[in-house]
Amino acid sequence: MKNSKALLLQYLASIRDPQRAASLFEDDGTFELPFLRSLGVEPRYTGRLEITALLQQLLKLYPSFAFAPDDIHILIETPERTFAEYVAHARAAATGRTLHNLFTGYLVAEAGEIKLLRETFNPLAMAQAQLPNGVADIGPPGDEVHSF
Repeated sequence: MKNSKALLLQYLASIRDPQRAASLFEDDGTFELPFLRSLGVEPRYTGRLEITALLQQLLKLYPSFAFAPDDIHILIETPERTFAEYVAHARAAATGRTLHNLFTGYLVAEAGEIKLLRETFNPLAMAQAQLPNGVADIGPPGDEVHSF
């Protein structure tokens, strides 16, 4: 049975094959990216089909998206839970800009599958890479700004 660290490493190595990466999750496993909300994007994906679709969309935005093994640093590890930092290097399809984005990931494993993967990343860097004029294309904020 795979432990949390093995599952995280296998997930990161499989990122370019969305179906394979999603197959590591429980049938009702959850992938959360809380700071996507600040970009107006749904932050929670449940089940292999939703996770596969999310990863397919990611690869459309960043066709070369990948995590290099040397850029993965496990910080906390138990059989059921792993917390790590990892860097993605990818060229944005829309602009041709190369993005180097630091992620943190908290993975909860249960019965050899991913029950929960919660990732954080810098949405400002992603906007700078994706949008023609960077964050200037987002427009000015209103009276309230939410990151959640």
